[in-house]
Formats: sequence, C-alpha cells, structure tokens
Amino acid sequence: MLTKSVIVILVLFCSNQLFGQWYNPDKVDKKAAASNIRAMELAQLQNYKGAIEKLNDAIKYDPKYVDAYLSIGGMYAQLKDYDNSIQFFNTAFAMDSAYTKTFLLPYSISLAGAGKFNDALLAAKKFELIPGLNDKSLKSAAYRIKCYEFAIDFEKKYGNSYQFQPTNLGDSVNTKELEYFPSLTIDGNQLVFTRRVNNTNEDFYVTNLQNNNTWSKAYPLPGNVNTANNEGAQHISQDGSILFFTGCHFPNGQGSCDLYYSLFINNQWTEPLPAGRNINTEFWESQPSLSPDKRTLYFAGRDPMGLGGSDLYISTLSDKGTWGIPFNLGKKINTTGDESCPFIHADNQTLYFTSTGLQGYGGSDLFMSKKDSTGKFGTPINLGYPINTIENESSMIITADGTQAFYASDRADTRGGLDLYSFALRKEMQPTKTLWIKGLVYDSVTKQPISGVVELNDAANNRLIQKIQSDEKGAFFITLPVDKNYSFTVNRKGYFFYNDIYNLKNAKADFTYYKNIPLVPLAKNTVIVLENIFYQTNKFNLKPESSVILDKVYRLLQENPTLKIEIDGHTDNVGVAKNNLLLSNNRAKEVVKYFTTKGIDKNRLIAKGFGSIKPIADNKTETGKAKNRRTEMKVIGI
Repeated sequence: MLTKSVIVILVLFCSNQLFGQWYNPDKVDKKAAASNIRAMELAQLQNYKGAIEKLNDAIKYDPKYVDAYLSIGGMYAQLKDYDNSIQFFNTAFAMDSAYTKTFLLPYSISLAGAGKFNDALLAAKKFELIPGLNDKSLKSAAYRIKCYEFAIDFEKKYGNSYQFQPTNLGDSVNTKELEYFPSLTIDGNQLVFTRRVNNTNEDFYVTNLQNNNTWSKAYPLPGNVNTANNEGAQHISQDGSILFFTGCHFPNGQGSCDLYYSLFINNQWTEPLPAGRNINTEFWESQPSLSPDKRTLYFAGRDPMGLGGSDLYISTLSDKGTWGIPFNLGKKINTTGDESCPFIHADNQTLYFTSTGLQGYGGSDLFMSKKDSTGKFGTPINLGYPINTIENESSMIITADGTQAFYASDRADTRGGLDLYSFALRKEMQPTKTLWIKGLVYDSVTKQPISGVVELNDAANNRLIQKIQSDEKGAFFITLPVDKNYSFTVNRKGYFFYNDIYNLKNAKADFTYYKNIPLVPLAKNTVIVLENIFYQTNKFNLKPESSVILDKVYRLLQENPTLKIEIDGHTDNVGVAKNNLLLSNNRAKEVVKYFTTKGIDKNRLIAKGFGSIKPIADNKTETGKAKNRRTEMKVIGI
C-alpha cells in the first residue's frame, strides 16, 4: 500500500507533467506562510539554522509549499552544506519544474559547491535558455558558465586524484575567536598568526611545534609589537628576526592602513617602526611578504594609478637600508579585480596570491606564479579544486619543503569562525625544491666573525638569486632552488671579496649545507687567485663568462678608491717558454684593459706576465697544470 506522502509526490509529479506549472504561492496554508515569514526574519540575522527549522515547520503545515523547499535549498547553500542544498532544490524541481526553473542558477552554484561541475554547467545552460531573462541574470549565467567550464577543463588537465584533507591545528591554536594570516619560520617550528580578540582588537600570537608534532598553546608575541591598535596580516622572516605587518589607523600612519616592522632582539619584539614613505602612502597598503633574503617586500596596495582594485607591488631594499619606490607587478599578475595576500616562497622563485580578476571558480581564488629565466613572473596558475571553491579563498603559506600549506577557513570543524588548517599541497602546485646554506663570515687573520654581503647568482646566466647581509656575528642562512649551480660571492669593504662556484645542480633538496667564509684583509703584497677567468685557447681574448668575476674586482676598486693592484698572468709549462711568457703578459694586459675601459684610472693598475716560471702545483698532472694556468691579483698600494 502506498503511503500518503508517496501518493502526494506522485500526484504532484503527474500534474506537473500534464499541466505545466500548478504551484500557486498565493494559496499557501496560512500557518505555513507565517512560519516562512519568521524564517526570512531569522535569515536576515544570518541565523540560517533557525530559519531552516521554521521552513521545515512550514512544510509540515503545507507539504506542497514549493517556495519553502527552494528557501531551504538556499539556506543550506549559505551554510555551505551543498549536499542538503541540492537535495531540497531537487525536491522543489520535481514538484514543479515550470515554477522553479528560475532557481536553476542558484541550484547550479550548489552543484559547483559540491564539486559537481558538469551538472552545474548543464543547469546553468538550461537557466540561460529561459525566455525573458534580464541582462543582470544573463550576465550572472554567463559568468557562472565560464567558471564551470574552467573547472571542467582543469580537471581534464590535472585529473581528480588529489585528496584535499585539511587538518584543524587544534585547540592549542584555534579558539572561539578568529584566527587567520598564518606565517611560518623556515624550519617550520614557529607559527605566527593574527587573532581577533573579543571580535575587535587584532593581535599577534605564536605557537611552537613540539616533539610529538603538535602545536603548543598559542601565546601573544612577547615584547612591544602588540598594541591597543589593530595589528594584522603579518609575515615573519625565515630566520625569525623581523616581522612585517599591517597597522591600521596608527597615530604615525600615512593612510588608512600602512606597513610596519618589528625586530626580534633579546627574545623580545621591538616597538613597531613604519616601513618608510616610499611604501606607505595616503592610500591602503597591507599584507606584506618578505623574500627569503629580506631584500624584497611584496605587498597589496590600492593606488589609483594601479590596474584596478588592489594590486600586488614589490619594493627593494637599498644598500643604505631603505625601501625603494614600489613598482606594480604588471598585467600578467594584476587585473581590474583585486589581487591580495602575496606569499613569496623560500625558493624566492614562486609567488602565491589571491585574485578575483583571474579566471577561477567564483569569488577569490588562490594562484601560483613562478619566475622565468629572466627573473620575471610567468602566467599565474589556478591551484584548482578543491583548494579553490566557489567561495572566497584567501591567505595561504607553504612550508620550505613545498609539501604542506597552511591557511584560514571556516570549515565544519571550526572552533569559531576562521580557524587555521594545514593540508598537503597538490604536487603540480608545489614550489621549486630548495636547499639551505648556513655559514659564518670571518676575518682570515684574526679568525673573528665579521658582517659581509653574501650574494648568490645563477652560474648559468649570472642572474642574482639572493643577496643577504650576514648578521653582526657573521652568521648567514640562505635558501636556494635546487637543480642549479651558483656563483657565490661575499663582499666587505677593506677585504678581498670571496668568490666560488657551488656545483649544486644535483644536490639533495631540503638539506642544510655548511660553508664558512674567510675574508682576506686588503694588505700590501697580499696575493689572491682570481678564479673563473677564462680565455680563448692559446689566445688572450677574454671569454664573456669572465665578466662575472671581473665585475667583482671592478666593484672592489670602486669601493676602495686608493687601492692599487697588479694583475699577474701565469701559464703551465706546455709549449715554448717565450710564447708562454708573451701569452701570460697579454692576458694580464687584457684584464687591465677591462678595468680601464670601465673608468678605472690606469695609474692604479699594472699588468705583468710570468709565463710558467711561478708554478703553484706540479705540472706533471692535468690537475696541476690547470692550477698553474691562472690570473692573480696582487695589492701594491692601499
């Protein structure tokens, strides 16, 4: 025997098929209508769960109340419970497909929210065919269709095997307050984030990774960085020594929100200092991200001269310690929409950010862009579903090894609003693998640590990868992309520069390499070998790749204007001694010519050739001969 509810559904289905629209919203049961009115009042207060209860009451009073089913579908969508939303929409459509057809677009959005993009596309296209739609509806349909088609194409390209399983960081980190904007030191042991206390004041908190791989109880950052003002959207440097952040309506601010920084000294964070007038303007600057070498600052800004909305900018630190005038990252990254939340990875090559203007799933999506061989950022790539959804995705950071991500979300297991989560990053969207170099710069004579400028260039094209200053104790720490060989240089006024080639192309990723650097003081009669100066075979013409080391000598001469040097050429013992002497002399002259052409006074330079008479190794082996074929620099005046 058929139950009463089943009979009702059959009758409704049959009448719908035979007569088209049957539902009349003016003939709804009065008690049901009253429940609906109360539900709408609760919905206005964003109490969607309460509204759903009242709508369910309305359905009890009137099981044919189609609008109630549609409203429940919409309420569940607001709660991001897309499966229930789809179920109630489907019930309404089955009851009266003619009356409900204008709800096909919100229905498609719920389908997309559940990851059913093919079904969402079909629903949106059916909606688009409804006669008499206004321009706003048609534009909304076209926008959604484009999003769904993008989602389908992305899945075809990357597949659907990626498992997205965000893990809540737990009660030690997340509370009933809002937690967001995570930031991580390079070792992954310290996580700094913003917490909105009492739903009004934003402050910084820190948690530490414990031996059992859980996070310690979060506590306010020690020192004077937290104030009665709102501090947020922070970024801690990889070594944990500096914190850049956004301060809004600060007494010394230039605009509504500006960028500030605090230093970690004696286990305390100092009072905030403004990033400077080149960066802070009367407009809005926010969401800083500091490059691993601490010399480039990425941030979001709203400048009327930008491309629209908020754009991403970068500013470079000068050798005098001031931040330069920012420049816009350009049309490849920025759009007429909003670009925000930049994060430059430890590889110094991969940028993650949020955009509403680039093609995505709807709302704001997360994107990735990598630098090309010229150092410019390439076309952004959407991180894809389910990292990106039809909702708004925002700030995300990536661990140094590129495998894990942290972000803020209000998922079903939230402790209250936004919580911090971690998840395994899709392999195709991971940054370049990195290796780490740690070391000490010291005086080769006194053995005391000294500060110096450490530079690493791509040995293949001499493009600067990182430039950092070792601290007052001489210590430095650098992260580098793997699969490259590097030219490694250390400079300090009053010392010879140090230069070497790091053959790290096949080095192990996520591994720390140690390199201590002895700097030789500039003193009369001191001699150093200029490595990596190359000549054409049996000729004195310099090869182009020699400019890397020669330019460093040129800078040494510029920084020490009283310095006088002698360039000495040497050969092995192969061939006629007279010819070797001539060749070595011409090679030394060619090096001197390189400097005088660039403006160095010729009276500061002497060229001498010694042929093979001053070997430093045994000429009986090829290795020894290679060492003897060298160019030296001798100090003859300070």
